Amino acid sequence: MTSGFSQPVTGAADAYTAAAAEFELIFLEHHAGVLRVLMRLVGPGEAEELANEVFFRLSRRSAEWLLTANVAGWLYRTATRAGIDALRSSSHRKRYEGAAAREIQQNEPGPMPDLLREEDCKRVRGVLSAMKPARAQILLMRASGASYREIAAALDVAVGGVGTLLNRAEEDFRKRFLKLAGGNEGL
Repeated sequence: MTSGFSQPVTGAADAYTAAAAEFELIFLEHHAGVLRVLMRLVGPGEAEELANEVFFRLSRRSAEWLLTANVAGWLYRTATRAGIDALRSSSHRKRYEGAAAREIQQNEPGPMPDLLREEDCKRVRGVLSAMKPARAQILLMRASGASYREIAAALDVAVGGVGTLLNRAEEDFRKRFLKLAGGNEGL
């Protein structure tokens, strides 16, 4: 373990050279250990990059700090924190990217969902055309957001009877749709 400058320092140029030499000694002595710690945390792919970041942070420290600080302890603590931060960042990024991908898949229809939707529309239109006009009308009005009162006025029936008519129309639609679809669709 290094404990400070190994050579006496006299001028500014000598101080720079001595600091660079000391940093190189520290790097050579601790790089493999820092890299091992990071590889255990984040794997080999990201470990080298994080090790470089840790030693870059060390290079930003002053020469005086290198003389007085526990450099080895600082390196391993900084490496561990950098690895944990990378794990957290990766976890958050994966979660947000996954959510974004799911949202895109749901909101951006591709050719297959469009084709399936078109087929379903054709089936629904076919079933509605085969139903009694009053039943098809009550289903269309309700699906369009019409209230029971509006449906009753359009069909010239009592408001209290709309629910029963709607249930009968839905059941008729369900049976016809399942028959047309071969009984495989869940309604």
